[in-house]
Amino acid sequence: MSTQSETMRNHWWWRPGWSLGRRFYTWHLTFEGQSDVHRLAAQYRTALAPLGGILTPIPDQWLHLTMQGIGFVGDVKEQDVHAIVDAARPRLAAIPVFDLQIGPEVLDPEAVLLHVHPDAPVRAVRDAIRSAIGDVLDEVPEKAAGFTPHVSVAYSAADGPKEPIAQALAGVDLTPAQARIASAELIVIHRDNQMYEWEPFATAALG
Repeated sequence: MSTQSETMRNHWWWRPGWSLGRRFYTWHLTFEGQSDVHRLAAQYRTALAPLGGILTPIPDQWLHLTMQGIGFVGDVKEQDVHAIVDAARPRLAAIPVFDLQIGPEVLDPEAVLLHVHPDAPVRAVRDAIRSAIGDVLDEVPEKAAGFTPHVSVAYSAADGPKEPIAQALAGVDLTPAQARIASAELIVIHRDNQMYEWEPFATAALG
């Protein structure tokens, strides 16, 4: 396991624009029916369970790979969101279905996250989505650079030292998960309950 900071910070502070009740259009890769991803996430939940409330473990239902946001509900016209989906579908259909290896973990200042390999097809999906957004909106939100594909398995729920988390994971040797990515999901997400929860809006299949 690699670490990037000596301290953890609470992930659940309200970022600019966010508040209780706000909803956000975003593209994710999700893992419904991906039993091996769920197996690995459950093993991490078990390993981290003795730490109690300093972490928020992510249930299988809400595991995701963050891709590309569009904007807040009410700020973006729904007709534009539908147009983005229409523009994204042929682009994504040109990208073949691909397999990912998920893990091992990295201890980030706000999460226990799992890097994914290879990351090139994930980046291709994101680039296609960004192109589709650019077809519809005057400006594509979020930066193209600095994107690191990953799947979080727990979020930091408090400020404090990373050492207890690092110790809990020391010596834990878990087999990375295998996932097949056959679509990208446009979802309407919120964080009202200190968890990223969502309703599906549209799905775009890969080729």
